[in-house]
Amino acid sequence: MTDKQAGPENAVTVAPANDVAKARGLPLRFLAPLLIFVGLLVLFFVGLGKDPTELPSVLTGKPMPAFALPVLGDEARTVRHTDLAGAPYLLNLWATWCPTCYVEHPYLLQLAQQGKIRLIGLNYKDDRNKALQYLQRLGNPYETTLVDADGMLGIDLGVYGAPETFLVSADGTILYRRAGDLNERIWQDEILPLLPAAGVQP
Repeated sequence: MTDKQAGPENAVTVAPANDVAKARGLPLRFLAPLLIFVGLLVLFFVGLGKDPTELPSVLTGKPMPAFALPVLGDEARTVRHTDLAGAPYLLNLWATWCPTCYVEHPYLLQLAQQGKIRLIGLNYKDDRNKALQYLQRLGNPYETTLVDADGMLGIDLGVYGAPETFLVSADGTILYRRAGDLNERIWQDEILPLLPAAGVQP
């Protein structure tokens, strides 16, 4: 025989129509997850250009929430929000359990020495004795330190943690909120330009 008999190796396999349709539809099954993945990548790269510490405050432009809190080291004395009115101040929320507060503290001492604006401390969910030792050991930049033991004022202010700083005008209006440490760059670029609006004379 000169002609080769058709065998399995020479057979032409014809795929069923439904298999072809499935093969063509396979990329569509992955299209939706791919689009979602690309969308997440876009959001990620857009977010890279934003500072996560620059969080907006819904209280900006609104009055300081009402409070009546004891003073650290003089708990028999109570300070109310109305007692702080009449002169602008920075309300600095801090705690001994906060690592970033230790980083921020030397700059707060520097600001206190400059005397441009009052610094009011807000000791947040902390141990009283540890807080007193903290200020005795590292220095006390605050005119007064209020005790927010249960964190209720922090809740009213919408804080995310410690440290946070609020610029409050002479009439008790919150003009600015900083989540994170206060440093020279933040002071020069963000807070200093707001001081005239707060009532601080240049």
